[in-house]
Amino acid sequence: MNDSSVSPNNPTEISGGSSPVANVVLYQPEIPQNTGNIGRSCVAVGAKLWIVRPASFDFSDKRVRRAGLDYWQYLNLQAVDQWSEIPAQLPDERTFFFSRFAKRTAWDAEFQAGDTFVFGRETAGLPKEIVGPDHPRALRLPTTKFVRSLNLASTVAIVLFEQQRQLAKAGT
Repeated sequence: MNDSSVSPNNPTEISGGSSPVANVVLYQPEIPQNTGNIGRSCVAVGAKLWIVRPASFDFSDKRVRRAGLDYWQYLNLQAVDQWSEIPAQLPDERTFFFSRFAKRTAWDAEFQAGDTFVFGRETAGLPKEIVGPDHPRALRLPTTKFVRSLNLASTVAIVLFEQQRQLAKAGT
């Protein structure tokens, strides 16, 4: 893939062939290095990365590609212009929303292949119009009171590999 093929102004999907094990949705990401690392985690498990625009950077940004290393070319990536395109394209009943304010933890959820995991902006999280803390599929990672939040790329990786652990345990 060349640098200009994926940008916030040029939606491109790179198909991995089979159905993704998960869909990772980043709502208006702000930090290119996080997106690059998240892309690498998606490639590692066979997940598709969705970006809800606007992103605060161009996908040709060298910081995105550096963080994604040489795996970026294998990333199944799709960008959409607005949030309403996500529920229209991905099944709502298997969508989980991650927020530090959620009442339930990721350990309370039973994940399946094909689940959708939605993550908010690094500085503001998900808008309340998308999900509130009491939503039954709003989840958080448990942390001590001394940590406001985890790095977005770390959070996505933990969630993806928890899904992988559950799938392996279930034999799927």
